Parts: sequence; structure tokens; C-alpha cells
Amino acid sequence: MSPYRCARAPVAVILAALCAALLPWPAAAAPESREVSGGRLDWGVKSSFQSYVTGPVARGSWELLGGAATVGSSQFRFHSAKGTYTPDKGAFEAGFSGGVRFTGHRKPDGSSELDLTIARPAVRIEGTGGTLLADITGKARGTGEVTSRTRVPLAALDLTGADLRGAGTTVSLTGVPAKLTAEGAEAFAGYYTAGTQLDPVTLSADLVTGPAARNESPSPSGPPAGQPAERGEFTGAAVDWGVRRTFREYVTGPIAQGSWTVADGAREGGALFRFTDGKGRYEDRGAALAASFAGTLRFTGKDLDLTLSGVEVEVRHREGTLSARVGRAGSAPGKAVPLVTFDAAGLRQKDGLASVTEAPAKLTAQGAGAFGGLYREGAAMDPVSLAVPLTAGAPVPPLPDVGHGPLAAPGAAAREDGGSSSSSSSSSSDDVPLIAGVAGGAVLLAAAGYAVVRMRRKRSA
Repeated sequence: MSPYRCARAPVAVILAALCAALLPWPAAAAPESREVSGGRLDWGVKSSFQSYVTGPVARGSWELLGGAATVGSSQFRFHSAKGTYTPDKGAFEAGFSGGVRFTGHRKPDGSSELDLTIARPAVRIEGTGGTLLADITGKARGTGEVTSRTRVPLAALDLTGADLRGAGTTVSLTGVPAKLTAEGAEAFAGYYTAGTQLDPVTLSADLVTGPAARNESPSPSGPPAGQPAERGEFTGAAVDWGVRRTFREYVTGPIAQGSWTVADGAREGGALFRFTDGKGRYEDRGAALAASFAGTLRFTGKDLDLTLSGVEVEVRHREGTLSARVGRAGSAPGKAVPLVTFDAAGLRQKDGLASVTEAPAKLTAQGAGAFGGLYREGAAMDPVSLAVPLTAGAPVPPLPDVGHGPLAAPGAAAREDGGSSSSSSSSSSDDVPLIAGVAGGAVLLAAAGYAVVRMRRKRSA
């Protein structure tokens, strides 16, 4: 080999290295996001605020909106999460459906001085920090001016120690500390100052798997495999229903002092009951269907023995009906009677599964009779969730464990408005709203005067 060739080889290597250094690096692939579809957020807003609203000062109540439910002793459940999740970063953003409206300090004209609605909460997380946002409609203290704002940064979330990277099929967080933001304090009508500790936040969000998670489209050669037919039969369906929170509290409380049992295929998820092995027929690709389910649910207690079995569900024209055979002590269950109707407008067919999650439900006239007149016709009952596999292999969501309902307060009975009957309150300055307004102040002064009179009488005695 000539000296020239030996010298030329290192030059070529150096030139290649220089070219590699000077040429731009290929752009890094953007982090892959996954779709969030389905899930729940549990939050009590602030339990002491609930007690204040329903207590002797405000003498108010709260009502659920848009399919929201309750869980545990003082938490509201918002449903149907929709959003995105980035596994590499652990970034998460999703909105939930439902709302709660607080009213109190009723005026002579029937309006309420305190009127606050918190709806459609959303959670945005990146790193160790996060934000809970919500749509808020409130009435200003003093002037009574009503303002509505969307996506208000209501609470700052502390995710120290939490790592959301690399989640599989579900993103879950439990007991995340939350503090009121400055914007939240303003939207909260000034009842609390910025930095006030709010109730912790718990959420569980389902991640879409398969082609939908990778933003892939079906093959252009034809429809995806397992596409549901126009009509057909199905098996393996499930329906979830908690009956009604206040009824469960009544059963386990000091009045009935009872309990409930599930059998024959029914399952319990704390304050939620599932009836299984549903089978039936569907039409219009699942938009209309009829199904019968296995399982028996029995409530027993003092002067109480109520059995629900042979559950059936029918969906027609965007409305659903849940029926059951009702049995009482000493009598066998008769034919199925319609207990509740529910809003089936949200029934969707995806990946071979027709489902609706936590659809608002109302008691029928026959249902009111089944519960012995404890609730009136049209009373709001716990929402209904339905999952029907229209194709083989379509998975039914697992039964969520929503926790056991609380015991009713001593002497409390089920209420038609579904509100809390608690009147407890805290003396902590952080827990009591700053100023209740003129009406609330008058009640507070009256209560204070009554306490002084009682104390003087005791001292005299």
C-alpha cells in the first residue's frame, strides 16, 4: 500500500466525522399521547362547607346535577372522564361530567343568598404539580350579582411523591391534597381565602387501548373485524345500580339497624351493586336493546325485608327502564315491575361494546310503591351504568369499588332532596366561611343569644 493511500484513510474518517457533526440531528419523536375515555373523580369540595350549608346557620341544601352521584360520607362523584395522557412525561389532562349546587340563607322571596354551582371539574397534571379546574356559577355576597365562569383554576394539587409515568390501563390518584387558589377564592364568592385547605381529590381514569390509543384508523380495505351487526343477540352484559344513597343509609342506620346481602350472581362494589350474566337482543347496532340479568339483592332490618331479583333493562328511544321482581317478608317475588327510568341518550357503541355510564335515574310510580312510599314518584335515584358486549371478546368494565356508604346520623331519615341531614360544624376559623351575609348573621346572633340565655339559666339553677 502506498503512503498516499495510508494518509488518505484518516482524512476520509475525519471528513465523515465533520459532516456528521455539522449536519442537523434528526428531530426527536414527539411523546405519544393516549386517549382517556371513562373514569371518575371523587371530591367533597370542603366537608365543613357542606356542614355549614346544611347546618343551623345557612339552613340550606345541595343538589346533584348532570348525573353526579355521592360516595362515602361527604364526597361527590363526577363521571365520564375525557382527555389525554402522555406516559413518558406522566402528563394528564381530563374533564369530568356532573355538578353540585349549594344553596342556603333563604330570603322571604324564596331566593337564596348563598347560591353556588360547581360543575364539569377537570384535572391538569404535569410533574409534581396539578390544577383542578371547574365551571362555577355563583352569587356575590351583598349585591346578589350572578356570575358564571368556565374552567376556573379552583384548586392547586400537590402531587409530591406521585409518579404517573408508564401507566397501563388506568391512571389513579388517591387523596391528593388540594388548596384553594386566588382565582378559586374569588369565584367561591369570597367564602374562603386563597390557600385554604380543601378536601383531597381522588380520581381513576381509563386509558384507551388498541388502535384508538395510537390514533390509528381502520384498514381502508373494509370495516374492522367484529363490527356489530344491525341486530342480534348478546350475552355477558352487566348493569350497575346503587339503588339510592339515602336508602342505604336508612338500612344501615339507627332506625332500621339492618344490612344487605347479594346472591345468585349479584356482586357488591361497596355502595354499588352489579347484576351479571345479562342476555338479550339488540337492534340498531345497540341503540335499542332488552336484557335480563342474574342476581338477587336483599335488604333487611327492623320492619324491613325487601328483595330485588330478576332485573331487566330495556332501552328505547334514548330512554332506559330498569325493572325487577320485588319480594317482601312472607311473600314471594311477583312479576317484574319498572323501578326507575334513566337517561340513555349517552349510550354509545365502541369497540363492540354498547355502554352508558352513570346515567341519571328517576323513580317510577311502581317503584315508589315498591319502596313502601318512602320516596315519591320522580325522586332522583342512584345513576345506572350499563355495558352490553355486541361482539365476541368485547370486555365489560370491571365493577368499581366505590366504598361503603356512611351510617345515617342519629334520628335521621332518608330525605327526598337527597341532601345531607348533618348539622355538625367546626369552630376552626379555617373551616367556617368568612361572612355568611346579613341573613346568616341574624341567625348566628339569634343562636348565640339563645346559648347565653341557656347558660344563665343553668348558672341560676
